[in-house]
Amino acid sequence: MIKQIYLNLPVKDLTKSMDFFSHLGFKFNNQFTDETAACMVLGENIFVMLLTEEKFSQFTDRKIADGHQTSEMLIAIDAPSRKAVDEMVIKALEVGASLYSKPKDHGWMYQNAFADLDGHQWEVLFMDEEALRKQTA
Repeated sequence: MIKQIYLNLPVKDLTKSMDFFSHLGFKFNNQFTDETAACMVLGENIFVMLLTEEKFSQFTDRKIADGHQTSEMLIAIDAPSRKAVDEMVIKALEVGASLYSKPKDHGWMYQNAFADLDGHQWEVLFMDEEALRKQTA
């Protein structure tokens, strides 16, 4: 069983990326943060390592994808309400993010999305479990 997850994302400017995600309310684990990497805490055992491109390239022989041109992954995170979904996206836009899709309402799930400073795509979603139960009953 997996105990923790670490997503590794390359960033052009670590300080700007840390400021961006701090504005969204995320915290960093200073024990695993230096001038080349920052450990952003998403949950109790869920982390995103923001790595300078130079540091990221030490872990792979492949070319680093340009998030503004390609989609390397979609990062989906949950929020406690529809309002919180939109609030996070608005905060992200305030500090330089861009929208890459319109909000989607699936009845039991609502999602909105932004691309961060490096073009990484973040899906913010709220799942109404009661509405899902009714839909599948």
